Amino acid sequence: RSVYDDQPNAHQKFMEKLDACIRNHDREIEKMCNFHHQGFVDAITELLKVRADAEKLKVQVTDTNRRLQDAGKEVIAQTEEIIRCRVQQRNITTVVEKLQLCLPVLEMYSKLKEQMSVKRYYSALKTMEQLENLYLPRVSQYRFCQIMIENLPKLREEIKEISMSDLKDFLESIRKHSDRIGETAMKQAQQQKTFSTALQKQNNVNYGRNMHLGTNRILESKNEITLKRTFEDEDEHEEEVLTAQDLVDFSPVYRCLHIYSVLGDGEIFENYYRKQRRKQARLVLQPQSSMHETVEGYRRYFSQIVGFFVVEDHILHVTQGLVTRTYTDELWNMALSKIIAVLRTHSSYCSDPDLVLELKNLIVVFADTLQGYGFPVNRLFDLLFEIRDQYNETLLKKWSGLFKDIFEADNYSPIPVANEEEYRIVISKFPFQDPELDKQSFPKKLPMSQSVPQIYMQVKEFIYASLKFSESLHRSSTEIDDMLRKSTNLLLTRTLSSCLQNLIKKPHMGLTELVQIIINTTHLEQACKYLEDFISNITNISQLTVHTARLYGLSTFKDARHAAEGEIYTKLNQKIDEFIQIADYDWTMSESDGRASGYLMDLINFLRSTFQVFTHLPGKVAQTACMSACQHLSMSLMQMLLDSELKQISMGAIQQFNLDVIQCELFASSEPVPGFQGDTLQLAFIDLRQLLDLFMVWDWSTYLADYGQATSKYLRVNPSTALTLLEKMKDSSKKNNIFAQFRKNDRDKQKLIETVVKQLRGLVNGMSQHT
Repeated sequence: RSVYDDQPNAHQKFMEKLDACIRNHDREIEKMCNFHHQGFVDAITELLKVRADAEKLKVQVTDTNRRLQDAGKEVIAQTEEIIRCRVQQRNITTVVEKLQLCLPVLEMYSKLKEQMSVKRYYSALKTMEQLENLYLPRVSQYRFCQIMIENLPKLREEIKEISMSDLKDFLESIRKHSDRIGETAMKQAQQQKTFSTALQKQNNVNYGRNMHLGTNRILESKNEITLKRTFEDEDEHEEEVLTAQDLVDFSPVYRCLHIYSVLGDGEIFENYYRKQRRKQARLVLQPQSSMHETVEGYRRYFSQIVGFFVVEDHILHVTQGLVTRTYTDELWNMALSKIIAVLRTHSSYCSDPDLVLELKNLIVVFADTLQGYGFPVNRLFDLLFEIRDQYNETLLKKWSGLFKDIFEADNYSPIPVANEEEYRIVISKFPFQDPELDKQSFPKKLPMSQSVPQIYMQVKEFIYASLKFSESLHRSSTEIDDMLRKSTNLLLTRTLSSCLQNLIKKPHMGLTELVQIIINTTHLEQACKYLEDFISNITNISQLTVHTARLYGLSTFKDARHAAEGEIYTKLNQKIDEFIQIADYDWTMSESDGRASGYLMDLINFLRSTFQVFTHLPGKVAQTACMSACQHLSMSLMQMLLDSELKQISMGAIQQFNLDVIQCELFASSEPVPGFQGDTLQLAFIDLRQLLDLFMVWDWSTYLADYGQATSKYLRVNPSTALTLLEKMKDSSKKNNIFAQFRKNDRDKQKLIETVVKQLRGLVNGMSQHT
């Protein structure tokens, strides 16, 4: 740049100097060449001299090399073979060393595959753990190890899925077999209870009805097993007692639990298991809609529940933490509430006492079984008391039908006995005692009808049926005695009383039947003390005990007897009314027929024959019936005279009516029923008698003069009654002109009638004003 950037022509000057420098160097080279030229010539000369020798040497070397190469070929080959063998040996040694590291890994992996194939998943997980922690890190540089490492998580997931699938199969299996498991457990509980009872009897141990199953569920002692077999049927091929472990394979649960525990998901498994079992519990607790129709429905329902909790109890005792006592107690309390609600609902549909009794027995076995597994069952026994009331209701309904059938089939006549054998048959069914009747010879008649011993026997059958429910309720004899007496009281005071009341009210029941009913109730009332003795003998509770209840049969039969007596009075009156209705008086007759009316004589004959039937009735009942009939007859005759539709009455009709009343008085004085004092029965017709005497004698002056005095001859004659009858006679006199033939002689009498009518009206008006 300096050359080009300097003064003008600087390039040219530079070139000139460069040429001068080159010429100087050429001169120096020439001088140097000239200095060494001689030595070069000498060297060439020497080389020319040794040329021939060099060619000879070359030939010799070439020949020597050829011969040497030929001689070393075999050595080279052997050397190469040695080298190759040494390389192979080194490689083999390296391979052996590496295989010694890989073989345990491969063996463990093969073992893992074999364990997976035979479903030993828990061992497979342990093998995986060894592979990961011990073997695979040594050979992690190999590609197959990486494949193994990638496969191990997949195998774990596969094991989890397979174990979970096995668990689901297990849950489905126990759901299907829970009824069989429960049935087996309930049978074992029954056998153990029978055995315990027999063992206590053999050891002379006093045992009560409050015996509960102990906590030991399986008798493992050889002596106990031997003793148990002595109480069972002697059978060479005795069936082996199966347990829940025998009926169900629990290995899927253990396996799945161990697998999830090893994988660190134990809590997930526990939650899943409990959730699924809760769902199954809800399904088990859900009853069939027709469960209440047959006992098999209840048995299957209880067996499924027992099977469910037997499995849970087994899981509780053989696993740690999968289920806890708190969990099982909570599940049981939930189930117990549902069971009680279901039983309350379905048992209310049961109308057959036999089915209710079977249900009670199933509940007892169900409760005893679960109590043996440690579950509290007090609420079930409380429920049994509710079902007991329903059982009693079904019994009452059943016995109501039995009582009705007995009453319908009864002929309501005394029981005829032709000989001693027939007599003993009757008194074997009914506690009848009558010394007077015993003195009579055969044939003879017992006062009660056929329904009495039948009713008595049915009451005893009811007590037996009620006792069946009280068995196995773990209650004392005193409580059972109280239950029997209360249920028997219900039978007497409600069912039998209602049947008797309905029987008495039936229209077709005649007086003879009603009389027999009164006699029957009297004997049944007397038999109540024997029923109390019967209950005491069953329960071994003395009637002298302070808290022993008494039977209310006395009041029941008294009420029925009073109702029958009232019905007798009513039917007697109705019969009298029927006779009265056929009365056909000619109220305008001029004079009487001279004899009593036919209807009245028929009525009196009916009453007389009826009261003869009353000879077996208590005296007071017969007297009351007789008095009631006479009073009703008197009242009916009085109403006939005073009937508003009857407008006129002749003196002849009064005379005829008087003849009829005389017959009534004669009947009353004949003492149709013994026991009346004096003319007590005749007083029933006193009102009619005084009224008719007043008209027959025509003693109006005495009546009007003595009216209101206690000593009046016509004290029972009411002014309004006399006025009504007198006006009817007055109207009859005017219409028929019955006094026309005596017009001149009886004018005063006609005026007297008018005068008496006016005076009677005055008395009636005065009474109304006073009132």
